[in-house]
Amino acid sequence: MPEADGVDDEEEMPLSLRLSIADTLTLGNATCGFMAVYFTTTGILIPHLTGGDESGGMARHSAATAVILMLCAAIFDLFDGLVARKLRSSPMGAELDNLSDLISFGLAPAYFVLVYGMVADDAHQRVAAVGAIVVLLAVVLRLARFSCVTMKDGVFQGMPSPFGALTVVSIVLLELPFFATLLAIIGTAWLMVSRVEYPKPRGRLAVAMLSWIVLSMAMLAAWAFEAPSGTLLLQTGCALQLVMGAVIPLFATARRVNTFRGNRREARTAQLP
Repeated sequence: MPEADGVDDEEEMPLSLRLSIADTLTLGNATCGFMAVYFTTTGILIPHLTGGDESGGMARHSAATAVILMLCAAIFDLFDGLVARKLRSSPMGAELDNLSDLISFGLAPAYFVLVYGMVADDAHQRVAAVGAIVVLLAVVLRLARFSCVTMKDGVFQGMPSPFGALTVVSIVLLELPFFATLLAIIGTAWLMVSRVEYPKPRGRLAVAMLSWIVLSMAMLAAWAFEAPSGTLLLQTGCALQLVMGAVIPLFATARRVNTFRGNRREARTAQLP
């Protein structure tokens, strides 16, 4: 009997290899990112190279599907953090989260930019490849810094990678002139590695972000199925995504300035006799 107990203890899975519910959601994030790359390849790149989709309908559906999958990855990323705080998280949860984010919000949007540079009429493939590399490296650097730097509670340093990925694909879907698109993409990559503060999606902000993601999915579906005003809805949604990326840090900066002024005012009041 003692020998049998010893065998059971040895065969028991180590704690570090057990997946929690939050880890399962994180793996869903990685799966969505990989499938976004798959649909971008099979529905946009391959038909373009083979000339098999002259109408562009397949490319439209595949582009919408790829972006919707990135949005689904953002939902998984939002909920795995919430679940990890409410329930337990495995010892490898943080590593899984970074690796999954690299696939869904680094590789997938960078590949989307690369394919855009190959299929767009006014695009330059090699220049677009440089833009794609900039996006990928920005996410790599951001995730590495996130693991090493401790920030004050409630804020991120730099644009969060899910928000950055969705901003990048929004820029592409707006179909602006090529160099304007490239400059906007590089600007977004800079925001991801900058010291600009973004609030963490908690409470009402998390609900607002989730609602925005669901609304974005609906606009993408309307565009994919060529619903009336579908293109206008998509362009409006993409433009709002860009505006939010620029405006949200302004609110965080204003709040920080007001806090600093309030602290100085209290310090002066305390020094008065």
